[in-house]
Amino acid sequence: MKAKAQKIGEGVYWIGVLDWDLRSYHGYTLDGTTYNAYIVFGEEHVAVIDNAYPGKTAEMMARIEDAFEQEGRDEVKVDYIIQNHVELDHSGVLVDLHKRFPEAPIYCSEIAVKGLLKHYPSLEGAEFVTVGTGDSLEFDGRTLAFLDAFLLHWPDSMFTLLVEDGILFPNDAFGQHLCFPQRFDHEIPEYVLMDATKKFYANLITPLSKLVLKKFNEVTELGLLEQIKMIAPSHGQIWTDPMKVIGAYSAWATGECEDKITIIYDTMHYSTQHMAHEIAEGAMAEGYDVEIFFLHEDERSEIVKSVLTSKGVAIGDPTINDVPFPSIGDILYYLKGLRFDRTGINRKAVTFGSMGGKGGAPEEIAETLKECGFDVIDTQEIYFRPTAEESDASFELGQKLAKACKEL
Repeated sequence: MKAKAQKIGEGVYWIGVLDWDLRSYHGYTLDGTTYNAYIVFGEEHVAVIDNAYPGKTAEMMARIEDAFEQEGRDEVKVDYIIQNHVELDHSGVLVDLHKRFPEAPIYCSEIAVKGLLKHYPSLEGAEFVTVGTGDSLEFDGRTLAFLDAFLLHWPDSMFTLLVEDGILFPNDAFGQHLCFPQRFDHEIPEYVLMDATKKFYANLITPLSKLVLKKFNEVTELGLLEQIKMIAPSHGQIWTDPMKVIGAYSAWATGECEDKITIIYDTMHYSTQHMAHEIAEGAMAEGYDVEIFFLHEDERSEIVKSVLTSKGVAIGDPTINDVPFPSIGDILYYLKGLRFDRTGINRKAVTFGSMGGKGGAPEEIAETLKECGFDVIDTQEIYFRPTAEESDASFELGQKLAKACKEL
């Protein structure tokens, strides 16, 4: 296979993999992604930072060989392997790299060693060098400084900074699941870039928001923030304007939201759907934007992207067999894990639904939402089809939710 490496700095190349065909990744919908990896050349020594999903060795090795050719090097030899994260989409080529360059030590966090050996028992006997904040690797006038990134987003995660060039390699932090031939942020439409960044944060980083702020404080105190000139994450585009994504992360981590309400519902015979639409009309009458998601068609990773920047949510579901219609369970369990209250605010919420017997779905959903960190201010349940008065009450429920959101 032949593939071209892309130069991103002096002696620094992108050697990653384009996964054009991926449409779902652990419950996250996407239109392809990249597994970004990088190579750093010194005068004599060479370091590879991160790698790609299992089965992607041929493409990555082709880019490595091309990078050596661009640098005018006859011998393809890697001296150091940096493994910022254990997860398979960034470590799946590690075994093949080790086989090709067995003398190259593997630099990673202490926690990562156990995880890598669990995933790849054939690495038993490989040379691991454990590093963390304050450690560095110097070669040929180049310095790779390491920074602990515990739980950003796995316990083993770490960041690597190429000090002299100010290039931060933060693995999954600051990434986006995008697949474009272009490598840099300014080469694609900004709205596409930022929407994908928001989706990535909402689905993967939200429960870690307090740690994001703590890490920003640490980086600032260490005097590293002003050194960062470029951020090269493990998915998507490379940031040539680091403060754009750092500013967005700071906003999301502190609960900065739009005047918007996310409405999520399912329906059996369209009564709950009617209520959802009336709630939307009530919220809009108060000057609020709304996004509506119908669980027959819409899925969780897009829904929570909307929730991230909403001040309120309205969740509706009919009752069946004395419990909520089951499709709502998926998004509720997902919200429970994401813990949006860790962004520093308790978003306002209402629940609603139709029933034909005992009922109880709105109350049950309300209790779950409270466990998820939402402030539930009201519920509405109707018997079968909504009357004109009940439709008006749904409209008023939307108004009530919007007015409560205005207090945030």
